[in-house]
Amino acid sequence: MAKTTQAAAANFDPLARVYRALEIVAFGGDLERARFCLLPRLAGCRSILILGEGDGRCAERLLTVAPSARIHCVDSSPAMIAQAKARVAGKGGGERVTFECADVLGREFPVAGHDAVVTLFFLDCFEPEQAEAVVGRIAAALQPGARWLFADFVRPEKGLARLRARLWLAVLYAFFRWQTGLRVRALPPSEMLIEKAGFEGIAAATFQHGLLRTRLFVENRQSRIEKIQRC
Repeated sequence: MAKTTQAAAANFDPLARVYRALEIVAFGGDLERARFCLLPRLAGCRSILILGEGDGRCAERLLTVAPSARIHCVDSSPAMIAQAKARVAGKGGGERVTFECADVLGREFPVAGHDAVVTLFFLDCFEPEQAEAVVGRIAAALQPGARWLFADFVRPEKGLARLRARLWLAVLYAFFRWQTGLRVRALPPSEMLIEKAGFEGIAAATFQHGLLRTRLFVENRQSRIEKIQRC
């Protein structure tokens, strides 16, 4: 479940200190593995946007994985940002990592300003219409050929895995509604929206019997041009 967004009137500050412990209790190390298994594919990037950064674990790893990159983190939780700042400062990332406390739904990004974006368990906090708007803004902020690292909860196609996912998602959304005021009750079609925005998947990994999925997308400029012309 994404950790930070005011877009759905959620306040994740109360969970800032316990979020990592909660995810370990629920899923062991699989959320961590889902976040970072494809992170080395961003090694050559130079300007990385992280949305919903949370406690700074992604930015901390990127300091080593992408040594030439400047990293800009946007998060709506002041408590999460405070933890993230402390984490990257301890790794010498004060000059390469910047933080912004903002609601992504109300945030415009510079056009073609980044060559990579990271959304890890972030888009699941939006209604479908909101997610579509966010994906559109992100797409406009990326350079041609940019990479998009995505990880989130998904619903497997069939069988016991799908039933298990439905039960877990019901529990998770109920918990976050109780603890943070998050109003969203179901996953948006995030991967479809990313593909619709002109990106194609080039790598993927799954965890927890298909409940967690990581994908790396790359911007397909021709695909985006065709979609714009079709519209």
